[in-house]
Amino acid sequence: MFRGKKYNKVAEAFNRTQKYGLADAIQILKKSEVKFDQTVEVHFNLGVDPKHSDQVVRGTVVLPHGTGRSVRVIVFCKDNNLEVARNAGADFAGGDDLVQKIQGGWLEFDAVVATPDMMPVISKVAKVLGPRGLMPSPKAGTVTVNVTQTVKELKAGKIQYRVDKGANVHAPVGKLSFSVEQLTENIQTIIDSVLKAKPQTSKGTFIKSLSLTATMTPSIKLDLGLTR
Repeated sequence: MFRGKKYNKVAEAFNRTQKYGLADAIQILKKSEVKFDQTVEVHFNLGVDPKHSDQVVRGTVVLPHGTGRSVRVIVFCKDNNLEVARNAGADFAGGDDLVQKIQGGWLEFDAVVATPDMMPVISKVAKVLGPRGLMPSPKAGTVTVNVTQTVKELKAGKIQYRVDKGANVHAPVGKLSFSVEQLTENIQTIIDSVLKAKPQTSKGTFIKSLSLTATMTPSIKLDLGLTR
């Protein structure tokens, strides 16, 4: 596969077979020179079998320094919660009016929150939101009576993660412009969260591999023992 000079510059800065500590890996990524602020992601390969429901790893976590991007939040609610949602920072709050906009093709939002009493309403657009990972759910904490806290957490950088069919978890942890310290704290936070989400039925090594990458860089293997 053809790779550009900027990609190759980073690739030549490290040994692809070696595992690195967090600070060293981040410094290598920062050698990437492109004209936009790249998103940094951490990738896990886990010792679970996602085919079994009791081995599905999922969770939410608030990154201490956020993700570096503006999160557009809409809230399905009614009555007093409409004002509560807007005061908390929601970009849009409503009910059937939001359903009609979504049915018309509107998707200018990144996260969806709903109060429990609005689930019959939001179910009308479940086939639109579900495949995009936007459907609110109690497990993700986005079906809630605590609208203020949920909206503020999402705005502050709360992320959701879920293991895929290949037993991998991918999560954004900030922007390449973040300091080494900020990225380190965000990455340690998501690692701690994934470790706490380990299913009781998972045997053997839980985190089989861990790597760090940015939008336009190769992935760098991390030494889990050097991430603490």
